[in-house]
Amino acid sequence: MKLARLAAFDQYFFTLLFQRFGSSALAPLCRACSRTADGPCYAALALVLWLAHSAAVLDFVFLLALAYAIELPAYLLLKNLFRRQRPVEFWQGKFQAHILPSDRFSLPSGHTAGAFVLLGVVAMLAPFWLIVVFPWALAVGLSRILLGVHFPGDVCAGAALGLTAVLLAQAILFP
Repeated sequence: MKLARLAAFDQYFFTLLFQRFGSSALAPLCRACSRTADGPCYAALALVLWLAHSAAVLDFVFLLALAYAIELPAYLLLKNLFRRQRPVEFWQGKFQAHILPSDRFSLPSGHTAGAFVLLGVVAMLAPFWLIVVFPWALAVGLSRILLGVHFPGDVCAGAALGLTAVLLAQAILFP
């Protein structure tokens, strides 16, 4: 019963956000924000940081790489375990998403998980960058809702997954 109530709240909150802010006019901005959380962007960031060759930057790159190595398989496992329908499939034809998602299932949001991995590593090793990375990570999660491909609960689960992966990676690298 509690799960049904949680799902109903999630659906209600999605509808409220998507109807109010998920306009076609905002879709290009949301799409661009969402793309900044694609996997190749993180690889490019790690490569640029790696080239800096300082010990602190290398710690950052190693923690980031291990956290992503934990997050990605966990994300794939959870996505295929829960098999939650995306909003467009849940409401079958009642609205149109602004993008075609890269996979079939919704929970957790992989883009949000990736963004929160970066956020968690920044919080631990370069907190002065939080002023930039925190709003960006929130914007990535919100963009996934406003594009119509995730429920708010998927985004929250993605954030929790990303931060958990960072904590596990930190425990392994810096016991």
